[in-house]
Amino acid sequence: MLEDDLETLQVLISKFQQIELERAVCLCLTSLCSYWEVEQYVNRSKKGTYDILLLDRDDSKGGSFHNVDLSLFDKDKVISISSVPQYNSEAIAMGINRVVLKDYSNLPDFAEKVKQEILKII
Repeated sequence: MLEDDLETLQVLISKFQQIELERAVCLCLTSLCSYWEVEQYVNRSKKGTYDILLLDRDDSKGGSFHNVDLSLFDKDKVISISSVPQYNSEAIAMGINRVVLKDYSNLPDFAEKVKQEILKII
């Protein structure tokens, strides 16, 4: 997960727990909160290291998570989760087909939509 908001992470992790129970799977999570962590960890990893990517756009350091090397991912397993429609459009232009608009006023609904997208993937 490339996400820097702890409240959003909390709500998403709750949904991941539901997925584990419903599908009898074990989800292993990596959560990064800054663009430089993406450069240091994700972009230096081997293709296939991560199965699913939740891709926000802005990070806590004023940078962009869109610096991620998408060639390391199956783009059908990347979900853009920005609260800014323009940033989700940028992700679509990068070849991302799955988009869930983050709604800070209703994070539980947002997290449920992300859950449904993940269920389609797994």
